[in-house]
Amino acid sequence: MKIDPAHSFESAAHRLERELRRAIVALELAPGARLSEQEIAQRYGVSRQPVREALIALAKSRLIEVQPQRGTVVVKLSVRRMAEARFVRETVEVALVRRACEGFDRSSRERIDDLLDAQVKAASRGNHADFQRTDELFHIAIAEGAGCGLAWMAVEDLKAHMDRICTLTLPGAEAMLPLVDQHRAIMAAIDARDPDAAERAMRHHLTEILRALPRIEAEHPELFDEPAPGRTR
Repeated sequence: MKIDPAHSFESAAHRLERELRRAIVALELAPGARLSEQEIAQRYGVSRQPVREALIALAKSRLIEVQPQRGTVVVKLSVRRMAEARFVRETVEVALVRRACEGFDRSSRERIDDLLDAQVKAASRGNHADFQRTDELFHIAIAEGAGCGLAWMAVEDLKAHMDRICTLTLPGAEAMLPLVDQHRAIMAAIDARDPDAAERAMRHHLTEILRALPRIEAEHPELFDEPAPGRTR
């Protein structure tokens, strides 16, 4: 992917940050991988200055860090950081679905139906990238439908730490389709204006990653920076 040089420096840095973030979440840039400003600049056809700006932004999100003797590296998966991100996300999204039960924008509700259909198709194709993108759009639509679109900004950066692990938990349709059922359960509770049921459905949905975590950490210990609580290597 080339970053269009016709765009402003600020736009080039932002677009490069977005592309690098996507590659980190998709594990195309592996946990522990070293990053070179020069190599990134050459690969994306930009000068080194927007690369520096993009890396600064990714460091603020704690997706990369500068290590002594190693330089800039993609941070390894962190059970602790993922758990913290999940806690914050659950706190925000539970509040959102409870508010959504008080009133929900009709156009957002119609968009969610389309997103759920798109998720089923992505799962059937085994297309993890499309599935994860529609998953994010589903949660954004809930925030917007509840009249709190800005609330998503509170978790957008944090969720990248969950999404990297989710990349390992969704290898095929058999893993993805149950998440669509969980989304439908959330919406059924919102449609019924039942905030307690909506909260239960959202909490269940956001703990899916915890249920899969022991298996993932055992299968890919080299990708994690510490063992999960109660586990040793």
